[in-house]
Amino acid sequence: MSGRKTLLGVTVLSSILLLAACGNKSASGPKKQTIRMMQGDVIQTMDPALATDVISGQVMQDTYAGLYRYSGKKLQPDMATKMATVSKDQLTYTFHIRNNQKWSDGKQLTAKDFEYGWKRAVDPATKSEYAYVYSGIKNADAIMAGKAKPSTLGIKATSKYGLKVTLEKPIPYFNSLITLQCFDPVEKSQVDKYGKKYGTNSNTLTFNGPYTLGKWNGANNSWTETKNPKYWNAKNVHVQTLKTQVVKENTTALNLYQDNKLDDVVLTGNSASQNQNDPAYHIVPQSATYYLEPNNAQVPEFKNVKIRQALSLAVNRKEFIRKVLGNGSQPVHSVVAAKMFYNEKTGQDYADALGKKSDSYSDYNLSKAKTLFKQGMDELGEKHFTFTLTGDDTEAAKATQEYLQSALQKVSSGDVSVTVKTHSVPFKTRVALAHAHNFQMLITAWAADYPDAITFLDMFRSDNESNDAKWSNPQFDAYIHAASGKDVADPQKRWDDLVKAGRVMTENVGVIPLYQNGASHLTRTSIKGMKISPASMINFVGATNKTSK
Repeated sequence: MSGRKTLLGVTVLSSILLLAACGNKSASGPKKQTIRMMQGDVIQTMDPALATDVISGQVMQDTYAGLYRYSGKKLQPDMATKMATVSKDQLTYTFHIRNNQKWSDGKQLTAKDFEYGWKRAVDPATKSEYAYVYSGIKNADAIMAGKAKPSTLGIKATSKYGLKVTLEKPIPYFNSLITLQCFDPVEKSQVDKYGKKYGTNSNTLTFNGPYTLGKWNGANNSWTETKNPKYWNAKNVHVQTLKTQVVKENTTALNLYQDNKLDDVVLTGNSASQNQNDPAYHIVPQSATYYLEPNNAQVPEFKNVKIRQALSLAVNRKEFIRKVLGNGSQPVHSVVAAKMFYNEKTGQDYADALGKKSDSYSDYNLSKAKTLFKQGMDELGEKHFTFTLTGDDTEAAKATQEYLQSALQKVSSGDVSVTVKTHSVPFKTRVALAHAHNFQMLITAWAADYPDAITFLDMFRSDNESNDAKWSNPQFDAYIHAASGKDVADPQKRWDDLVKAGRVMTENVGVIPLYQNGASHLTRTSIKGMKISPASMINFVGATNKTSK
């Protein structure tokens, strides 16, 4: 789910990981294990090439199997029989796909399904928002630019189960990268049969992962996943059914848990604070950050760096987390999550490497904010402007908007002022607005897809379609290109490039960082063995819920 922005859904989702459960006992005897889950909104799409949000990403994690799969922080072979053989120059990866594996429709899965899925995702005609993550694979950039055919991508089925991937340059995080849903195999016959409808409902889909998704019409507020007996590791899939219900209000979630209708809920605000002593309460840390994107194409005043800096300094992040979120989230100074990416030699956390100067642009200082705002407005020769802050329509998201509306307006002083309006929309609508760059300021988020700073930073390159607000800085671009190009094989030089890029972005306030998400859960203690990946995705293989209804 580089980071599921839309994938973190980027909604001020308080429900990235919702675990839950109960088990049923059949008349014949054996207990059937079920995990009931909650999500903040509906599935956006089930097309691996098109998904960008965490909600879709989690369901794909459950229903598809790529070459590798994370079990917690450990990367393991999934459809590959073992980790790839890598050439000395780190440009060629050779895989062997598990023999005699089946799609859920009974058709055989082969290396061709991976070749087709990858070439389809990078094809400009597919319009994949995630195609850019293929950069570095042979001919990917040329294909995306329309200068080469998708058939020339550096992936080839060398035999029925043999697969070779060729890179143009070493990609340090390649093994982690290919766990993303856009690298999953796709059954070509399904795409040929359903065309643009592929991925819009369960009838168009076939699966090769631990579960299958049934009776999903594209807009359901609840859905069910059922154990896939054809999955190669089905013997370790102990939970037969995953049930998910969309819940947008915090009080509703708590009531459903207390009424034993949900076994896991995510809490915020007073509900979280009041349940901290419950044995079922726990915090799930996530490599996901929430931030504000000021769109200077929509609001000319946002082009002024002092105004952006002023708005960042006006937000008291600690107070916001305590009063509004009430969960395990932590303030952040950068769009890059902390405790995720470290210097190979020194072990230093990337978040700490940015330094105190970078931190100072997100440390609450209302007096300095008012001064900078006045200076910025004077430079523009303006006295007042108005903008709209757009976010999701969940209860937590609306509370966030209200707090930020008040905080941001406090930069006003004397004869200069700003008015902030708010606009709450469903998750899918906000995603569409983000992709169309049709907003003034957006509350959004990004979750790491793999443990590397580039998963966050690359999104803000000037030429990246995922750069929703179209923030642009030539110096930033140069550092990112160096980290991905000439310095890619030198860990220390690459680290330095990424730190410099982070400092440019932070000090110029390309986005306004808010917090790193930590979800407060109430989870039945009967649920065991769910492991969370660096991208905050749950792996249900091996999980259990040994209870009976």
